[in-house]
Parts: sequence; structure tokens; C-alpha cells
Amino acid sequence: MRTSFVFSEVVTGLRRNVTMTIAMILTTAISLGLLGGGLLVVRMVDKMQANYAGKLEVSVLLTNDVSANDKDCTQQPCAGLRSQLEQTSGVETVVFQNRDEGFERFKRIFEAQPELLKLARPEAIPATFRVKLEDPDRTDVIKQAFEGKPGVKGVDDQGKFLERFFEGLNGLRDVALILALIQAFAALLLISNTIQVSAFTRRVEVGIMRLVGATRWYTQLPFLIEAVVAGIIGAVSAVAGLVLFKAFFLDRITRNLTESGIIPPIGYLDILIVSPWLFLVAIVISATTGYVTLRLYVRL
Repeated sequence: MRTSFVFSEVVTGLRRNVTMTIAMILTTAISLGLLGGGLLVVRMVDKMQANYAGKLEVSVLLTNDVSANDKDCTQQPCAGLRSQLEQTSGVETVVFQNRDEGFERFKRIFEAQPELLKLARPEAIPATFRVKLEDPDRTDVIKQAFEGKPGVKGVDDQGKFLERFFEGLNGLRDVALILALIQAFAALLLISNTIQVSAFTRRVEVGIMRLVGATRWYTQLPFLIEAVVAGIIGAVSAVAGLVLFKAFFLDRITRNLTESGIIPPIGYLDILIVSPWLFLVAIVISATTGYVTLRLYVRL
């Protein structure tokens, strides 16, 4: 009977304050959705760092005359540069890629962007030494030793580009988390106000229960459960929103980048892994806010 009464009071409270309850659910869902988006960006960055950790290379770009006249790297200065690279301390492998091979690689990477391929010309792709280092963080050794040498157009460090790219993704993650915190604060206020209004509308019934011997915890429990139920519904809505966003928007927006291997795809498994954290945050915030509100502002 007691359990039945508690849950009937929960349903009554949610129904009486339906507009505030809906607002609380939506605000919670938005904040949790933004939090989930930030966590998904963290997972994507972690995957990218793991994928690229063993693939980072330094590209030594050759000048136009070397690229055009020495396709097999058998003449000077190309042959000399290759020999020096292979003898440099810390270099694991050196692969020569002539202009034609570089253009074919360019077409494979950007095959999903035919407009870009139409504008590209083989003459724009320089011959390149692709150098893999034993320690990817020691790219400065190659830059200092080979930049400015005869036949060298420049030294391109993939690690620097990826570092800037990761900084951009981390910035996107930080923005999502900051917005999530702002929305979470709004959700806290709504939860607190909803509980206060709900308690006020049932003050007579609660007063009678206290007069006949009901404990403070027993009279407060329905209000706590109301907050937790609204939080759980918000978490469910947030997870559903992430699934729909992935299915109808994210896959379409990132298709070219994922197909070319630039970024790893975000799958439904990633959303499933993030989801328990959203439910945990929703329950903890709702229960804590409800308890603090009842202790500080509501005398039941």
C-alpha cells in the first residue's frame, strides 16, 4: 500500500505540473545531448590519435625541376638526398614518391570529391620523400637538416597539421561542454522550481500525513522520484536525439571525411557506450537537486 501510494503521488505530481515537467525534461535532454556530443568528440579524437600514432610521416617535398626530370630518383640532387635521409639518426624508413605516384595517391584520397579532382593537375604535385621516424615527435631533426638544401622545396610535418586539427576538435568539444553546463544549470533551476510548486500544491495532503505520523522521508520521497523520473525521461530523449542526429545529419555531413579515412566514423556503439554516463548524470543531478531543494526551501 505504501509503495502504491508513493507512486500514485509521483504520477499526480507530474500530471499537475505538466508544463513545468515538460520544460524540465526538455532542458535536461538538451543539456545531456550536448554533454553526449562532447563525449562523442572525445572518443573520436582518441580514435584518431590511436590511428595516426603509427602513421605519422614527414614529407620532404622536392623542387619542380627535380620532380619533372628525375622520376626514378637516380640523379643528383635527389639520389644524394635519399642517401642522407636513410643515414639520418632516428629515421625508420624512406619512401620516394614521384609526381605521377603522388597524383594517383591524391586521387585516391579525394575520390569522393570529383569537383576537386577536376581542378587538380599532376604538375601541381611535387615528388616527395615520405619519411617515417622511430620517434614521431622528433620531426625537428629532419626540418633542421634538410630545409633549404638544393632540390628541397620544403619539409611538411603531418604531426603539426594533426595537432592543429585536434585543437579544433577539442575546441568544438569544449564549446559543447560549456553549453551543456549552462543548460544543466537551467535544468537545476527548473527541477528546484518544479519541486517547490509541486510541494505547495500538495501541502494540505502532506500536512495531514505528518499529523498522522508519516516521517519526513516518506513525505519527501514522491518529490524526489518525480525529479528522477523527469531526469531519466530527459536522458532517454537525449540518447534518442543523438541517434537521430547521427542517422539523419552527422553521417551525411561527415561522409566524405570518413570515406577518405581522415576521421573515424562515430557509430551507434559509441552512442551506446556514452549513454550510461548520461543516465548517471541525469539521476545524480535530479536526485541531488531534489534533495537539496526539499531540505532548504520546503518544510514537509
